[in-house]
Amino acid sequence: MATYTPTTPIDHIGGHKPPVPPTGGGDDGRGSGGVPDYGARLRRARLGLVCGIVTVCMVFISLTSAYIVRQGLPTFEDTSNSYVRDWGEVHLPWLLLAINTAVLLLSSVTMEMARRDTARQAALAPVKSIPGVSLGQERSFPWVGLSLALGFAFLAGQWLAWGELHNRGFYVNTNPSSSFAFLLTITHAVHLTGGMLALLWAASASLLRKPIESRRIVVDITAWYWHFMAILWVYIFALLGFAR
Repeated sequence: MATYTPTTPIDHIGGHKPPVPPTGGGDDGRGSGGVPDYGARLRRARLGLVCGIVTVCMVFISLTSAYIVRQGLPTFEDTSNSYVRDWGEVHLPWLLLAINTAVLLLSSVTMEMARRDTARQAALAPVKSIPGVSLGQERSFPWVGLSLALGFAFLAGQWLAWGELHNRGFYVNTNPSSSFAFLLTITHAVHLTGGMLALLWAASASLLRKPIESRRIVVDITAWYWHFMAILWVYIFALLGFAR
């Protein structure tokens, strides 16, 4: 028995075409019509930040473990042909380090203000773009610039602390205790410098009139990273103070 197989798809009968799959929403950070999807970019940036923070935590956990274990390990001395405890006490400039701690905590507050201010500007940006709508002239406080200045002040204070250690006769290779003191503080300063470079980029993007949504991503990620750096420094400060 002969059968008939239609060559026209069922969806085409009656002039109906199959629906076209929607475009956009992929992993390129662009929505429909090629408009950048800043929300997706911000989520991906935060995920990358979490991965970076976990990596930094692993580094300092390793340094902490080595710091604590090395305190109780003796060293073989060739002259006396015996094991001796070479972990010496380091006279840290506690007052200067406490001032640096206060400066960094203050910069964390200003970074949070910068993050909130930038998020507010990004939320109001679509309203400002509507013709005939005016929100008035509002002045934004330069929180990013203030955070940068405080960051430079903290690094300058750390440089003074390292110089004070040298004046007291403590160098990187003086004893294991001084080696760890320099290693922990310098490693933290290097990671903090990375956050300052991101802030410099955000400040330059503001001067170049880059989209506020793009600047918001940089400020948001840098602010959370900065908070982490402040907490990490308080941890290092306590470690050097109590685990001696």
